[in-house]
Amino acid sequence: MNQATLDKIKKRLTAKKQELEKELGGFTAKDKVMVNNYRTKFPKFGDDEDENAAEVATYGDELSLEHALEKQLRDVNQALLSIADGKYGLCKYCHQAIEEKRLLIRPTSSSCVSCKKSLKGE
Repeated sequence: MNQATLDKIKKRLTAKKQELEKELGGFTAKDKVMVNNYRTKFPKFGDDEDENAAEVATYGDELSLEHALEKQLRDVNQALLSIADGKYGLCKYCHQAIEEKRLLIRPTSSSCVSCKKSLKGE
């Protein structure tokens, strides 16, 4: 992969990282104990029974969203680390180069199409 393409992917990954961190910051707090972990804040709508139910429902929704966003952020951070280590774009299973087209579409890909299909049983 040429340096221009790698720079383009790194720029996209960095922007995605900032976007994910901003979104997580809207309803979570960074965990002080675990690195790269967030804690969903429990919302406070009031003391009425219906408000309490809404708090629990909102908390559950935001907790699910937190986990999904954290996974995306871990994938982005891993891709950025791979770029820094000079190992970006290699399949973690067969250690062959991942197709550039795939990486441009999904920069966090860690496996080639062939290995991904094998894992899915296709």
